[in-house]
Amino acid sequence: MRRRREEEHVNNERWMVSYADFITLLFAFFVVMYSISSVNEGKYKVLTESLIGVFSQAPKTAEPIQIGEQTPRTLAPVQEAPPASSLMGAGADSGTGDDPLETIAEAMQAAFGELISVGDLQIHANELWIEIELNSGLLFPSGDALPLDGAFGLIERIAGILAPYDNPVHVEGFTDNVPIKSQVYPTNWELSAARAASVVRLLSAGGIGAGRLAAVGYGEHRPVADNATAAGRRANRRVVLLVSRYTETRHQPATEGAADLQNMRQARAESADGGRSMVNAGNGSGMQGIN
Repeated sequence: MRRRREEEHVNNERWMVSYADFITLLFAFFVVMYSISSVNEGKYKVLTESLIGVFSQAPKTAEPIQIGEQTPRTLAPVQEAPPASSLMGAGADSGTGDDPLETIAEAMQAAFGELISVGDLQIHANELWIEIELNSGLLFPSGDALPLDGAFGLIERIAGILAPYDNPVHVEGFTDNVPIKSQVYPTNWELSAARAASVVRLLSAGGIGAGRLAAVGYGEHRPVADNATAAGRRANRRVVLLVSRYTETRHQPATEGAADLQNMRQARAESADGGRSMVNAGNGSGMQGIN
């Protein structure tokens, strides 16, 4: 027994096992710490802007989100820089080159030629407005209205083109027909309206006056392609910036209209009283004849 104990070799390198385990645990710890410290820049910016808006009481969008049907519009797609006559009204002077819609369209095509070439951004125009159509994949993740990181720079560039003008900008959200059911977005209407509102907030942060902006959600009810195919559903998931030619304030106090309504009500009341007087007179003459 003594001989066996003397022959037993003493291992002086067993500390390396504990050391290796410690290094592995330390590596795992730093991986977890790094993953926790990674912040989604898009969500962080949205949270920051929301807190600033709440505590500074910044002015909000002047017009409410509108959900529902509106009169359909017929548009002519524009693939290349349109001539001045295609974007200007019949009474506008095409020789001045100062037409805001024409200038905006040309600036958009010069700034986003690459997106236009791949179909992620399209420009439609007529003499009354231009539409800047963006694929939702450029701005939002699937089923959400929180902007992607790349959406901030894209909308900021668009806002820089639109900011020098006074033309109203209506932002319209559209989805495909795939149902969505969540606590935040019960239907595609809520999702499309929330996406339009997010773009409105980004445009306002980019320097466009809040009084010029409005957000509209159409859900799946205005498709431009067949939802039966993946390509069609992708085309239907879009956000459209409608830039109108008319710069007048959309909602004006209806003082004159209210006066007309009051006069109409008064005239109708007088007419009704006259009718009752004639009926009473007729009844009286009839009773005299009977008696």
